Amino acid sequence: MNNIFNFINLHNGEERKDKVLENVTSNISFRGSNLWILACAIIIASIGLNVNSTAVIIGAMLISPLMGPIVGAGFALGTYNFPLLKKSFKNLLIATVVSLLVSGFYFYISPFKDVQSELLARTAPNIYDVLIAFFGGLVGVIAITRVEKGNPIPGVAIATALMPPLCTAGFGLATFNFSYFIGAFYLYSINCFFICIATFLVVKYLHYPSSIVDNKYEKRIRYSISLLILVMIVPSSYLAYNLYNEKKFTKTAELFLQKEFEKNGYTLIYKKINYNVNPKTIDVAFLNKKFTTEEIKSYNKMLSDNGLANTKINIRQNNSDLKSEILSEINKNNTNLSEKDIALSSLRSELDNYKVSDSTLGKEIQILYPDMSGVSYGKIAQYPETDSARLQFVMIYSGKKVNEIQLKSWLEKRLNEKNVKLLNISEN
Repeated sequence: MNNIFNFINLHNGEERKDKVLENVTSNISFRGSNLWILACAIIIASIGLNVNSTAVIIGAMLISPLMGPIVGAGFALGTYNFPLLKKSFKNLLIATVVSLLVSGFYFYISPFKDVQSELLARTAPNIYDVLIAFFGGLVGVIAITRVEKGNPIPGVAIATALMPPLCTAGFGLATFNFSYFIGAFYLYSINCFFICIATFLVVKYLHYPSSIVDNKYEKRIRYSISLLILVMIVPSSYLAYNLYNEKKFTKTAELFLQKEFEKNGYTLIYKKINYNVNPKTIDVAFLNKKFTTEEIKSYNKMLSDNGLANTKINIRQNNSDLKSEILSEINKNNTNLSEKDIALSSLRSELDNYKVSDSTLGKEIQILYPDMSGVSYGKIAQYPETDSARLQFVMIYSGKKVNEIQLKSWLEKRLNEKNVKLLNISEN
């Protein structure tokens, strides 16, 4: 058993405590070069978020010196060194304000203000971010207290991600999108707080010398930390639960689309599932399939039976903005469909308007009106005085004149057409 404890004992390979505290204290201050490095890291991270480049954002996280005052605050709490705690908080506040101002200014003057996926990912923190910050902080402080530092520090800087949420908060300020600001700043606060708590726990475990002896102060600090942990965890747990429901809804919606449309051979070229509206919506468009109003109503009725209550499906067809929106989605998803495919689909849809898709109509006319011959029919575009084009059903025939009033009335009811024209070419 002793061998196992020795194997996992953090005191093995530990650096001298006075030297560790000296290193931590020297990295707290934001003066001169540290401030310039911070400002450069902010600009790099902001550009990375702006152009949606993960590599650039990772580079900014590695450059950023933000970990210094956070780890300093954890050491100060663990040793009850209030002057060090005050200095750490002061420098963290300076770094935070500078970061918000610089990133806010960058996004304000930047001509590109589209919300990219990298930026959006920092606006909705949850319980997983708490776990990442805590365990990342543990790795970081354990590495700091070792004689051999090893290489965990760069990984900690990337995992805990202090810079991107802070720059995202700057974006929220620059664009006056305060929901983004609150979400991103909350993520930044979670990272700072749980790195600090992880540091506090390791410092206590390694028995760093305390600056006070009074047990009352220790109890107050512990109660305060417990309360703050609760305040941080409860909202993030709710957000994690909400994220779980959203993922579940998205998966159910995907299965519904696959079962009802894709398995029936309908080529789906546009899909947008929106969970955060009431009712929830599923927007779709197809390459060449067009649905009637009755069919769309039928699909909407199926949603509740398939676990998609309070949801509406919108089938996008004949919309003037559909082509550009679909192309944008295709480019995003790198599908095999091209602009040529969309143009062909648009042409097919337009030609379908002129077709009479009723294979039995000709046979019925032959039975009801046997004296008619050379019958042909279809739809044409009619342009009245208003220049407003409308479709008109036209039937051309030859032979004996029939009761055109009766024939016209029958065709209007048979085809549900209000604009029917008959033309007997044998009389011309």
